[in-house]
Amino acid sequence: MFKLSTPILASLNEAETIAFYTEKLGFTFCDSHNGYMIFSRDGINVHLFPCNEPEACRNMGCYIYVTDIEQLYNEYQQLGLIHPNGPLRMMPWGLRQFAVVDNNGNIFYFADYKE
Repeated sequence: MFKLSTPILASLNEAETIAFYTEKLGFTFCDSHNGYMIFSRDGINVHLFPCNEPEACRNMGCYIYVTDIEQLYNEYQQLGLIHPNGPLRMMPWGLRQFAVVDNNGNIFYFADYKE
């Protein structure tokens, strides 16, 4: 049945978001339609819509499951992107994960992919 999901998050500034997602998170910028942006990395898409309320962004986030969590963790750690409360660790619910907050305040949880 379900195979894929695309998070839709808030963006406070289009130019800053494009720079952050491409230069920091390693996504490819695909398109923008009146501020509605689409990014892609390794078959995962993330959409962002224009928003003027910083508090709204702090209430949004998503999980992205990855196959080589240590490599991604090291990549983001070297860029200083790891949330202070989100280092790579095993969670009580059985996922190994870490957290990153984007330039808008949206939180990403990256977790081990298990088939």
